Amino acid sequence: MNYLLDTHVVLWAAANSKELSENAKTIILDANAPKYVSIISAWEVAIKLGTHKLYIDGGLPEFYRMIDNNGFYTIGIEREYISLLEQLPQIHRDPFDRMLIATALAEDFTLVTIDENIQKYDVPQLW
Repeated sequence: MNYLLDTHVVLWAAANSKELSENAKTIILDANAPKYVSIISAWEVAIKLGTHKLYIDGGLPEFYRMIDNNGFYTIGIEREYISLLEQLPQIHRDPFDRMLIATALAEDFTLVTIDENIQKYDVPQLW
């Protein structure tokens, strides 16, 4: 099984945060479980850094180091994801979350997230 990590999961994993669920920790520590981070998460981090809603010592390059140092793979955006995005129900409008959902559906990934809005969608998820 392949996993797509929500942005907060990447940040919490890098900080070894107690906020991570036991299930999320198990997946993150499992060297045999492929874990992906969407470039959408980097976009979200860049915007939040620029608007001062998020602070990371070292900025966006540090976020990329978090991905690399934890052995996570980066995944881009494909046309298929955008097509699926258009078809998603309008449960909530966060563009970053919606793209993560579409990516997980297109790639048959399990989305690792605590986000209650994402959990309202019919997408494989783990927390």
